[in-house]
Amino acid sequence: MTLRQFEVFLAVARARSFRRAAEALHLSQPALSQHVAELETELSARLLDRLGRSVTLTEAGQLLEEHAQRLFATLTSAREAIGELQGLRRGSLLIGASTTPGIYVLPGVIGAFRQRYPGVDLRLRIANSRVIEERLRANELDLGVVGGHHLGPGEECLAAGLLDELMLLVPPSHPWARRREIPPERLAEQPLLVREEGSATRRVTERALERAGITFRIAMELDHIEAIKQAVMAGLGVAFLSIHAVRGEVATGRLQPLRLRGIRIQRHFHVIHSEARTLSPSARAFTALLEETRGRRRGAPRAPSG
Repeated sequence: MTLRQFEVFLAVARARSFRRAAEALHLSQPALSQHVAELETELSARLLDRLGRSVTLTEAGQLLEEHAQRLFATLTSAREAIGELQGLRRGSLLIGASTTPGIYVLPGVIGAFRQRYPGVDLRLRIANSRVIEERLRANELDLGVVGGHHLGPGEECLAAGLLDELMLLVPPSHPWARRREIPPERLAEQPLLVREEGSATRRVTERALERAGITFRIAMELDHIEAIKQAVMAGLGVAFLSIHAVRGEVATGRLQPLRLRGIRIQRHFHVIHSEARTLSPSARAFTALLEETRGRRRGAPRAPSG
């Protein structure tokens, strides 16, 4: 059975005439009769009684007419729904984000997205970068937003979003607090607080320090940025964190940012998705909005010069 056969049958049922139905569909009467005959053969039931030039529905024909009308109503509804998806009047979007962008960057972008596309159901899942990457590869997420990401097989980077810099943070009572930078070799003197394994912040920091040949001493591993900030403020050590994550503490003087002389640890927040998953209109719209946000924030964040 084909949609064309149902379309022909409904046209005949409504017109009660093969001739008028053929004219409405721009078909020849023999072609129209062939479609009806094939449908009757498929269903093993007579659908129409031909009474001269007029047509009446059999009991089976009346039953099929009801189902065919529902079928085409459903198809019309489906076309409208897909059109609404394309126009972003409805839809859903599940985003996974690593901790730094998920907590400190994306909420503002998501707020703007919801204002622009209130019909789209957007949900955010936050975990460290390794977990987000695993969920993306398992096709559990529409998009992933992570920092310092290296693409794996079957992954595509849609955008290199906002620029981020990892600053060395010390409490205001620290001997380095009034300095803008320190010699890299001095880092080994201080206990270093780091994120857990699987964190992009830790991965990017360690990679940059190792490439520069800088010695460091990990004193404590903490699994949340807020825990690290509190530990630094309590004098338990120093830490490299995203400037996006410490804006409030830097503005109020609770943390002091500085750099290692001659070294800037920077990364982009990448928007990635699985090539096995179709990129939806809402996912494309979110990526475009993040690009807009990057354009507006070009030049930010501001960090100490030196």
